[in-house]
Amino acid sequence: MDKTQSRVRPRTDDDVGACVRVLAEVHRRDGYPVNWPARPGEWLSQGAALGSWVAELDGRVAGHVSLSRSGEGDVAPVLWSERNGTSREQAAVVGRLFVAPQARGHGIGALLMGRVVAEARHHGLHPVLDVVASDTAAAALYERLGWTRLATVEQRWSPSQVVAVHCYAA
Repeated sequence: MDKTQSRVRPRTDDDVGACVRVLAEVHRRDGYPVNWPARPGEWLSQGAALGSWVAELDGRVAGHVSLSRSGEGDVAPVLWSERNGTSREQAAVVGRLFVAPQARGHGIGALLMGRVVAEARHHGLHPVLDVVASDTAAAALYERLGWTRLATVEQRWSPSQVVAVHCYAA
């Protein structure tokens, strides 16, 4: 029987260092984020105006997710709003989701997604997200959780980098 204990709670400033360490493990193993940020602690907090949460497994940070308002360049809110005849301001963007490699298989990703969806709904917003098309594990999680793929689009992240991303809505 699995005796591990997991929970999701709001992220605190004291969690950022642990989150950066987990993110570095994820980046080495999975290539997320595609472009490693110069200041990963700041990157984790960018735009997370509606909140950020961590998952703990046996008392240690094992995952992270954040929720923000729709920003410049966010494609998923535009696609969702066009499809539903509403404004993109009614969407909330799920981001910065990752789970420590050694913590996978415990339902951490689903727990984090459940928390962030509940928070979006609490604010009267509809959760959307985008994911790099090459991240098949993340796309599989979203689809298992019942999210709908709105489209796959190409985004120019720099003069020399074009990336295909899948856009999803809960």
